[in-house]
Amino acid sequence: MPDPISWSYAAPYYAAALGLGYLLGAIPFGLVLTRLAGLGDIRAIGSGNIGATNVLRTGNKALALATLLLDGGKGAAAVLLGTLYGPDIAVLAGTGAFLGHLFPVWLKFKGGKGVATALGILLAIAWPVGILACLTWLATAAIFRFSSLAALVAAALAPVYAYFLADMQRVEFSAFLALLIFVRHHANIRRLVKGEEPRIGGTNKDA
Repeated sequence: MPDPISWSYAAPYYAAALGLGYLLGAIPFGLVLTRLAGLGDIRAIGSGNIGATNVLRTGNKALALATLLLDGGKGAAAVLLGTLYGPDIAVLAGTGAFLGHLFPVWLKFKGGKGVATALGILLAIAWPVGILACLTWLATAAIFRFSSLAALVAAALAPVYAYFLADMQRVEFSAFLALLIFVRHHANIRRLVKGEEPRIGGTNKDA
């Protein structure tokens, strides 16, 4: 049973880590950048997703790359700021950032699928795991040309990498990230099974 005194002392820090991480993660960089570039509302383009893969469907590769880096960067930033207050705070800040990207309050809780943000979080919280997850995504995407499949494979293997290269807290946390990524990709999984998933650079509106 946790010590009530220590819990009452730590609880405000935990709440702040989750809350501030959420606000950072909820910044919809894909939406902001496409509007600044005069491309309109990314939610009305392609799949309607605010992530880098859908931004790529505008034809602006530089904007898609910027979205990817910023979405990953906000996850990493949340973790690195949390690390200043200890590993538990870092994990909670990363959790908040991930949930903020998936369910941003500014967009009526309709956010992205969390892949770039999760990779940024992993790079900050356990860099060997993050690097391997990024390489897994790149290799799978290069071979099969499916962004969704690359995300699913990288997410599934991240807890395995963490098991060998990090501690059990990181294993559990990466498994949590993987679970939510799979949930967010449920429609993609169905299309992959049916052979209907568009490849990278495709224009299928449901991807």
